[in-house]
Amino acid sequence: MPEGEIPAPGMSALCVHGAGGGGWEWNVWRGALEAAGVCAHDFDLLPHPRGLAATGLEDYLAQVRERLLALPRPRALIGASLGGLLASACADRADALVLINALPPAPWHARLPVRDWPEVVPWRCEARLASTRRALPDADDTSALYAFRRWRDESGAVLRAAYAGIAVDAPSCPVLILVSERDEDVPPAIGAAWAQAWDAQLRRCPVDGHVAPLLGREAAAIAAQAGRWLSAR
Repeated sequence: MPEGEIPAPGMSALCVHGAGGGGWEWNVWRGALEAAGVCAHDFDLLPHPRGLAATGLEDYLAQVRERLLALPRPRALIGASLGGLLASACADRADALVLINALPPAPWHARLPVRDWPEVVPWRCEARLASTRRALPDADDTSALYAFRRWRDESGAVLRAAYAGIAVDAPSCPVLILVSERDEDVPPAIGAAWAQAWDAQLRRCPVDGHVAPLLGREAAAIAAQAGRWLSAR
């Protein structure tokens, strides 16, 4: 292929964001995936019509399934954090699966740090630029400000269900699991054990933080690696 030429898309990918985030988390990844010939689609998970307090995990799962089935095959699911758990649960209808610091299904959920979630987690209401900077230690100031302005509140019921552990069968499609070298939310040892059990490929990302693979300085390089992996499928 001539230098600078963009390959024709060969695979579609649905990108599923994490708790408190939105489709905007995939801005860097979208470009890198498309450069690798993967047509990337992202969206915002929507709360139940009665509000976040009435939103359950199945509400989000239904949205992921519907959007995935609307894509042509071959199609991949890419999920980060909570989005990784949602993607895992819907991977029976995908041709490839990429998980980024994903919340794990049972039995690996038992290794997650213990958390207590209110009915509505006030990540938007109580957002502070200083706490965003701490959550994104390797992001530049512009990226941190961008994220700070876009965090959203989240359903406590969804997070309680995720942390309680759900049963997910290992998919038949190829699986790539990406973990940050340092992640206090989902320790990398969880991803390593999960990858071994599912016979998945494991890649350790040299970044610090749970959302660094999406929003940190190395996000484009990590996304490019994932794009090459997908295009090779």
